[in-house]
Amino acid sequence: MRFDSAEPVAIVGIAALYPGVQGPEEYWQLVNGEYPVTTASRAAAGLDDVEVDVARFGIPPAQARSMARMQILMLEAARQCLADAGHPGRALPVERTDVITGTCFGLDRQHANALRVEAIRHVREVERAALSAGADSGSAQRAAEELRLLLAGRLHGSPHDRVGEMASTIPARIATAFKFHGRTLAVESADATSYAGVAQAVLNLRGGLSDAVLVVTGQRRESPLFARALDAKGLTSTATRPFAADGSGSGFVLGEGVGALLLKRLSTAVGDGDRIYATILDCSLRHDARPGPFAASPSVGLRHSTAAGSLRAAAVRPETVQYVECVGSGVAHEVRAELAALAALHEGAAAGSVAVGSVKDRLGHTFANAGVAALSKVALALHHRRIPPQLEPGDAAEFARSGTPLRHSDAGRPWPPGKEGSPRRATVHGTSLTGTLCHLVLEEHVGPVHVGPDGPAGLVREGRAGTHPHGPTPIGEAVCPTRQARLTRLPGDGPAARYAVGGTASDTEPIAVVGLAGWFADSPDAESFWQAVRSGVSRIGPVPETVLDRDLYYAPGALSLTHSYTDQGGHTTPPTAPPPGLRISPSRHAAMDVAQRLALDVAAQLLAGRGTITADGTGGWGGRNGRGLVAVGSNLGLSRERRLNAEASLQDLEDTVARLDALGGLSPLQRKSLLTSLREHMGPADEGVPPDLLDGCLASGIAALVANEYGLDAVPLAVEAACASSLAAIDVAVTALRAGAADYAIAGGVELACNARDMVLCSALGLLSHSRSAPFDAGADGFTPGDGCGLFLLKRHGDALRDGDEILGLVRGIGASNDAKSLIAPDVAGQTRAMERAFAQVDFAPSAVDYLEAHGTGTKVGDRVEIAAVAKVYGGSRRARPLEIGSAKSFYGHTFAAAGSAGLLRTLLAMRARTLPPNTNLHTLNPALDLAAVPAVVPTEPSVWRRQPGRPRRAAVSSFGTGGINYHVLVEEHEEHMERTRPVEHLDGAR
Repeated sequence: MRFDSAEPVAIVGIAALYPGVQGPEEYWQLVNGEYPVTTASRAAAGLDDVEVDVARFGIPPAQARSMARMQILMLEAARQCLADAGHPGRALPVERTDVITGTCFGLDRQHANALRVEAIRHVREVERAALSAGADSGSAQRAAEELRLLLAGRLHGSPHDRVGEMASTIPARIATAFKFHGRTLAVESADATSYAGVAQAVLNLRGGLSDAVLVVTGQRRESPLFARALDAKGLTSTATRPFAADGSGSGFVLGEGVGALLLKRLSTAVGDGDRIYATILDCSLRHDARPGPFAASPSVGLRHSTAAGSLRAAAVRPETVQYVECVGSGVAHEVRAELAALAALHEGAAAGSVAVGSVKDRLGHTFANAGVAALSKVALALHHRRIPPQLEPGDAAEFARSGTPLRHSDAGRPWPPGKEGSPRRATVHGTSLTGTLCHLVLEEHVGPVHVGPDGPAGLVREGRAGTHPHGPTPIGEAVCPTRQARLTRLPGDGPAARYAVGGTASDTEPIAVVGLAGWFADSPDAESFWQAVRSGVSRIGPVPETVLDRDLYYAPGALSLTHSYTDQGGHTTPPTAPPPGLRISPSRHAAMDVAQRLALDVAAQLLAGRGTITADGTGGWGGRNGRGLVAVGSNLGLSRERRLNAEASLQDLEDTVARLDALGGLSPLQRKSLLTSLREHMGPADEGVPPDLLDGCLASGIAALVANEYGLDAVPLAVEAACASSLAAIDVAVTALRAGAADYAIAGGVELACNARDMVLCSALGLLSHSRSAPFDAGADGFTPGDGCGLFLLKRHGDALRDGDEILGLVRGIGASNDAKSLIAPDVAGQTRAMERAFAQVDFAPSAVDYLEAHGTGTKVGDRVEIAAVAKVYGGSRRARPLEIGSAKSFYGHTFAAAGSAGLLRTLLAMRARTLPPNTNLHTLNPALDLAAVPAVVPTEPSVWRRQPGRPRRAAVSSFGTGGINYHVLVEEHEEHMERTRPVEHLDGAR
């Protein structure tokens, strides 16, 4: 089945959880001015009073106690959205429904877990301080135990804490609750997070990867550090005046909110008889790469070109847009830039014909949820055919008085029909403090328009196939219900028109890997990584004392909520200085999270010799290669934020210690001495918050640093899919490249799992090995944590050939699924789905794959389930030789979000060396593994990777994550493929 990449996407369900608001009806009443409201009071209220019955989602009480509050709220928003859309009364295609969630910064459970682990160290310091102050050893020990019990009561723990804190557990729980087997991932792009989630949903739908996508985003003030960090950047205020450009508005009120949208292709929604709130004609993201501390783009020109390009892609003339939902940040220079860009964009429209507004006057800035809040408002307004009122005019009124097309919507009023009978249309603008710009074009739905392969869009099938002399030609008729409406669209400017530049894209075009780099454990580059793998030498060993204080956190042999039973790991020491050529001050580099520093260094290796301009603002490699994407798999709650928040939260420890009964015998002078000693250990009570603190706490800051410091016109995105995060990021990149939304992508993953917090939490659930990772071994008893980062430079195959790039391998297919069964236990059916979906994208059978880089957790259950799934897909056909299976985890441990990068790096390096890599730590093969059913072998020595007659070398890489998340990637060497196939094959209309 072919899909129309120009087809509108329908919004068929809405959920809204905001202070005092539950449901789309109440939300419409709020934005339509039917509720008396002040932004400050509403934003200050928060979401604590929203009650959710967790039991209705089938979550066991033991797990519910460990759930982040955001997980609970987003589950409820998902339920509300599906109910609003008529589900389960109108069943969704569960096999092809994706769940994409968006949050920003760490969740409350992450902070509680970090605080609990950090508090162990403080308990010891209290005992030491008591002894130094003159207390006897018995009193000091009793004081420490009393404090430990107090903190344990305040910071309750559970074996499920690690799962309950993860951002990627949110979409996994939603998928499990509603039995959705599509893609599940969590994304973060600072305050453009919602827009990034919607953009990914649109690509998935238009690319035929899914039939429905549930997008759920949310923001809470999870810690005081978040608000203080925003304030240090000068972004927050006591009241939001969205359009105050004269300096009277100094920023925004930070609000809380959770929202959801259910999206389908328009033809699917019409065919299903859905109520359609509105349709999305285009969703465009751009990035303003500026070296230095993160800040929203001040560029009027880039804002204008982003919006103009989006309207062209939607085939909509600016003068037919009647309403603009603005960013309305209240930050003076941003307001001026936004209004100036809008005035220039709509200069052909009549004076005062374009109403402007911003939902921030009602909610404040709900950060990660800002885009869904704005889209929900506009979709409801189109549905009700009414333009909502704006509380605060600011400079929008001044722009109206000066004769521009902009008009402040001072009162709610009916939304008149469009020009010459065209549909009502609106645009939505968004920005992020990392420099991303967002623009969406929305249109009302006025009739049952079917856009399918046999409809009007079929007339341009030859254009999308690349056979038209001028490239693709859009077809406005496919989305316009009337002849008058068609007249307002721009011929030659549809979404597919972008493919005429740089080659034609298709949903099956191979994606070329034209660069790779990695740093894992003590292997700081790809060459040393391969040498270790080829020689069969494990890089796992005891982690340093600075990482795991043995006295505090190490207790071999027993499960505990406060200790790790292993001290082994694939540890690395991150770079202490920025890569050469980058103008990053030592203080700014020190303020970065360790994952940011490691990824920046690996990116330097990846881009070395490619002509990047690093810090002078004159452009660079990215600018010469079109628009890009930087998608990095990582934990969405970085370790720096967790540590800083824990330290800040423990500042009140002095008061608790002073009241300990066990210290009642100390004199006032001794108590003073004890508190002084404790204060010295904890540091100053308040060192202040520097402006760059926020930058070091953003997961998307990893990608933004790469884009900004290297001058890349590339949208930055953080992706979390548990242990499958790297391959999820690769999948996001491949989808964007095949859709033509990006011309190049940097994708991969990074995580440093060797730290006391993660080792304690994983030990509590019994996940870690007592010795070392030994995938497929009879004695395998868990995984060993590891540190690492792997990044890949990707381009469409045709573009790589055109540009003369060295091609290290081709990504031929990617399959993804969710078990929708258990958060922890692996599932044969779920893994099988991912593998089968990958093969559905290619023209070869599983028997043509020579090597499988397995997930290989090194647990008896995990290994057995994985091999059973492999046997289902790869078995049952005659193979010229057994499938070789291996796992990088035996060398470098489990690097969590970076695990898929380690596997793909190992596979591509093996393909380049034409050597099948060995496994290590394999002493006795697990007899429960039915390798003969494939058949397959697990080698312990390297061997020559011989090419099968008439075909290229092929391999597969698997990553499976907590929450039932599964990814399977098929890769192929380039040389044979280039001889066998034209650069672009299987185009729309060519079959």
